[in-house]
Order: sequence, then C-alpha cells, then structure tokens
Amino acid sequence: MNPLPFSPYSLAPTRPHAPLFPRPVIKYQIVQDKKLQKQVKKDLMKTQTNIQKRHLGHTDIEITPIGLGVMQFSGSSGFFRGIMPDIHQEQMNAIIKTALIGGINWFDTAEIYGRGRSERGLANGLKAAGVKDKEVVIGTKWFPLFRRASSIPKTIDDRIHFLDGYTIDLYMIHQPWGFSSPENEMGSMADLVKDGKICSVGVSNFNLPRMQSAQAALEKRGLPLAANQVQYSLLNRKIETNGVLDAARETGITIVAWSPLASGLLSGKFHKNPELLDQKPYFRRLMLRRGLERSRPTVNLLEEIAARHEATPGQVALNWLINFKGETVVAIPGASKLQQAEENAGAMKFRLSDEELSRLDKATRDFR
Repeated sequence: MNPLPFSPYSLAPTRPHAPLFPRPVIKYQIVQDKKLQKQVKKDLMKTQTNIQKRHLGHTDIEITPIGLGVMQFSGSSGFFRGIMPDIHQEQMNAIIKTALIGGINWFDTAEIYGRGRSERGLANGLKAAGVKDKEVVIGTKWFPLFRRASSIPKTIDDRIHFLDGYTIDLYMIHQPWGFSSPENEMGSMADLVKDGKICSVGVSNFNLPRMQSAQAALEKRGLPLAANQVQYSLLNRKIETNGVLDAARETGITIVAWSPLASGLLSGKFHKNPELLDQKPYFRRLMLRRGLERSRPTVNLLEEIAARHEATPGQVALNWLINFKGETVVAIPGASKLQQAEENAGAMKFRLSDEELSRLDKATRDFR
C-alpha cells in the first residue's frame, strides 16, 4: 500500500550521514500456543485446497487472489504518527491466524511501515501460528525517498533481520521517488535475486513508462517484472485508462491492488453510520468525507448484490476486483480487526456472475 498523504520531507535525516531508517529496537514476546498452531494447520490445509491460486507474474510463486496488507502493524510511530492506531502483538497474531484460516497465503509489508515494526510483527504472528517459511508468501518494499539504488543492497539485511527467517518472495521499489533511474534500481534488485536474498522483483506506484523501463531492465538480466502494486478499486479505476493495466495484462505482470476498499468507503459502514468518521484521524476523516456522497450509489448497488450472495458490500467489491480482469489483479486489503480479516478472506469463497460484474463496471465508469 501507499503511505497516506503528508509531507515526505519530514523524513529527511536530522544529521549528516545519519541512516534514513535507523534500525529500531523492537521487542515482542511470542507466545507459542501448540493447540492454536495445530488448529491453524488443520484449517489452513482445508481452505488452501479449495481456493484457486494464481502465479505471481511469470514466476513460480503461487498466491491467493486476496492477500493481507499489514501496513496497520506499523503502529503510530514515525511516518504514521496520528494516522495508524497501535496494535498489540497479540492482536496481530489473531489477525494473521484469522487470515490464514480463511485461506489467505500471502502478506504484504514494507520498510516504511514502522521501520521494521510491521515486518517483525508479521513474522512473530506467523511463528505464533506455527507457520513455516515455505508455507506462506511475503512481499516487502524498499523506500527510495532521498536514496539511490546503491542503498538497496546496503539495507536488504535489515529486511531479512526483521522478517526473522521468512523468505522475501517479492521485493518491490515502493515509490518512483528515488534519485536513481529505474534501470539502476532494477540492476540492484536483480543482484539480490542472484545472491539468493530475494525471490522476485516488483515495483509499486509506477506509471506506464517507468513500469516498462523497469521491465526492460530486468529482461536484460533474464528476470520478469513480477508485479506493480497500485491503487485500484471500484472508486479509483485510473489504471484502466492510463495504460498500466493493459500493459500488465499483455506482458503478464500481476497488478496488486492497494486500498481495494477505498479506505473503507466500499464497506458501506460510513454511509450507514457517518459518526464513525469522527473516530478517524484528521487527514483520513477529510478524505473519507469527500468521497461519501459520490460513492453512495455504488455502495447501494454493492448492498443489493451482496444480499444475493449472503455477503457484505466489501466482499462484493473485492470479488469484482479479483475477477473482472481475469487473473491479472489481486488485492491486499488491510485489517485492524478480526472481522475485517475474516471478511477479506471470505471474498474468495464465491464468484459474481458476469451480469453482476458488468453492472458494477457500468455503474463506476466515472471513476476511471
């Protein structure tokens, strides 16, 4: 996912030669519950066999159509001060367990998400559930602001440290904000694949020309560009008209949709209870209020379709996203509550009809 909007310049180093992201001391206690681990394993085997996985780009990595974004695990420190609530490790464990039991097999995190807090919280939650490295897929990201490509190999050991034994299956350039060209960034990423430190390479928030440059640079090294993680939902369909989605479909790049529920608007909860907005941080509250009325017809249609499937509006929105363009698009909704993780996973348990997919398409074309 993309960080929420505020000035990136607040991230500048405070003294000469200071690392942009000094490694914080993070202490978590992992409670090994053997009974819980056995139950998760049992439920995981049951659900994983029922959900059709997809290849991540032109790689051998297989992922479920819905993953779990764990930006919420970053807490309220640093970049996310005043934006994200603090979530205790026990809650993280429970969210991860719920996602796993629901059939989700992959997780998305990033360096900027708490400077390692999200990554370590994820690793601890997987360990608490008794999940081994090769039983899940993990994607994380390098943050390029004020940095050059030479920082990529210098900081990869921090990512490995915080993920604590779990493989980096997908490593992405988080934003097109670096001082280096896409070609140099991809060169550094390809070196990490060669060295066995990561399994595949992706980008995030890259426009069409930059995505194509990254893809061409990797092809010279004999590697595919596995994914481009971009904002995509029924309320933000810009990638359908700016060339990114068409190019991804033509070349086999997986589109990973962040904010697939439009920060919760597509769940319908804010339309039913606008007072819930008063509980949100200031910047997020402003953003949600701006979109409330414009999204109301879409939410009404989602509720109508959801009733047919005994689903929620959010599940219908996610189902549209992962099916409307075939297998090109996967989604990474976040969760700060168990119910959210359960509902996210439940979006994979049914399929909208072609008529329903078409109705939602026609109703939201103004958002392209």
